[in-house]
Amino acid sequence: MKVFVAGATGVVGRRLVPMLVQAGHEVVGTTRSAAKLDALRALGAQGVVLDGLDGAAVGQAVAQAEPEVVIHQMTALSESIDFKHFDTSFARTNELRTAGVDHLLAASEAAGVRRVVAQGYAAWRVPDGVAVPEKLRGVLAAMQHLERVVPASSVEGVVLRYGGFYGPDASQEIIDAVRRRQMPLVGDGAGVWSFLHVDDAAAAALAAIDHGAPGTYDVVDDEPAPVSVWLPYLADVLGAKPPRHVPVWAAKMLAGDVVATIMTKVQGSSNARAKRELGWTPVWPTWREGFVRGLGLGSRAAADAHASDRG
Repeated sequence: MKVFVAGATGVVGRRLVPMLVQAGHEVVGTTRSAAKLDALRALGAQGVVLDGLDGAAVGQAVAQAEPEVVIHQMTALSESIDFKHFDTSFARTNELRTAGVDHLLAASEAAGVRRVVAQGYAAWRVPDGVAVPEKLRGVLAAMQHLERVVPASSVEGVVLRYGGFYGPDASQEIIDAVRRRQMPLVGDGAGVWSFLHVDDAAAAALAAIDHGAPGTYDVVDDEPAPVSVWLPYLADVLGAKPPRHVPVWAAKMLAGDVVATIMTKVQGSSNARAKRELGWTPVWPTWREGFVRGLGLGSRAAADAHASDRG
């Protein structure tokens, strides 16, 4: 089928386009930069320069492509996020998850698109009763908007709520921070994270183009884990010193309320529905294996030791 990938040169888009092409689909992929058109062609896609916040341009691009499926993978994030100014770092991405999604849905409805698959986010979910830091509220509101409007549209709307990415182009900053002991264990480290290798994220989008009823799916690995477990493990895999311990009050003062919350309060997610209804199974079912083998950056001694521990 013909598939329109909005955000085809992003972290997930770059992994997804070749999968779609290999599966026999014709792909039209968008990028904000004309300099990336050659890269899209090299991946096997027809490239289109597009600003996802320009409603008229989005409508025209989708109409000209005449796709059966539209996939939203648009973000405006660099790998480096300023957590102390979290709302500023996510401002444009929030727009892409609100106005950008609205533009894509309107264009898809007008063009007779059968299904829209949109990138959501499952990580950093704050449990009921926990105060949401002010600078995290805009991010959560944008994700809630996307989760509300996509399944409610007249097309088949599917939201894939991804876990925290790691893998190519997605985890170098955290790796560097752990190696420098600049990512401390905050408080009790009880915040539970759900991870996802970027190849598994792309594979879920591929599966979702023709599997699963409209709705939301948590696309994460099999093992949600508290920071107190996965962070020292990652340091060990990298051959780094154990992370420092920092009290919550100090983390708030140095890095802001968002960091303190995601390190101590957030909850993990289950992939049961995604595996059952999308026919998707992660290649990297646990971050334990993924950090050792899926990053390709761990020390050989640590990797061999962890492999031996698993038998």
